[in-house]
Amino acid sequence: MLEIVAVNKAFKTKTALQDINLRIEAGAFVGVVGRSGAGKSTLLRAINRLGDPTSGKILWNGEDVTAFKGAALRNWRITCGMIFQQFNLSNRLDVLTNVMMGRLGSMSTPRAVLKLWTQDDKALALSALEQFGLGSAASQRAGSLSGGQQQRVAIARTLLQQPKIILADEPIASLDPRNTKLVMDALQRINRHLGITVICNLHSLDLARSYCTRLIGMADGRVVFDGAPETLTDAVARGLYGTEAHGVVDVEPAGEGAGAGATQPVAA
Repeated sequence: MLEIVAVNKAFKTKTALQDINLRIEAGAFVGVVGRSGAGKSTLLRAINRLGDPTSGKILWNGEDVTAFKGAALRNWRITCGMIFQQFNLSNRLDVLTNVMMGRLGSMSTPRAVLKLWTQDDKALALSALEQFGLGSAASQRAGSLSGGQQQRVAIARTLLQQPKIILADEPIASLDPRNTKLVMDALQRINRHLGITVICNLHSLDLARSYCTRLIGMADGRVVFDGAPETLTDAVARGLYGTEAHGVVDVEPAGEGAGAGATQPVAA
């Protein structure tokens, strides 16, 4: 279980997170929604320790993640994989090598520096690519792929870390509808078939309703909604987004199935 306890994050001129308290059960698919600047990315970066909270704690199965240093912190970032909007691939390298980069954190330093992949590493990477329909692209340069293909390669790379949690920060923001569906379907399969917890920042409420089992709405660095997708009505969305609501409540491709029941009550 992931627990976020009284977490705050302050920058010089702005408070980005204010008294965040959340409990996320293993195997959940959680969508984090809200306006730009609401604190969604800051929350994910705090969980991954890419940006430390100013105060509060983040716990994983009772262990204080915010106290991790050195090897413990590196292991946490393996356990808690991150997917970014920008893909972060090495465009000059082939797709297979990019995916195998997900194994670097589990290798000894000499092997990691020399990139001495084992046959098992290669087999895992090819299997991940096949899962996402990219087996035939293994030998292609990553930079030659479309944006949607590159994002699926990034997901496959994260999967090779063998994480318990995947944090996805606006993973479909720059994609067209077809590739949006492919990427969201990939995340949904990982969640359903492998039991990996997924926490995904999304702009479209309809996408969030279609894929997620729980939605967390943020505004001004606070959690202002927490509940099942079906309880986030258009009226609630208008309260969450204000005048921007019409731009995020739209028709998007549905996933393999709609979200399940509530895991937390709606917050005031």
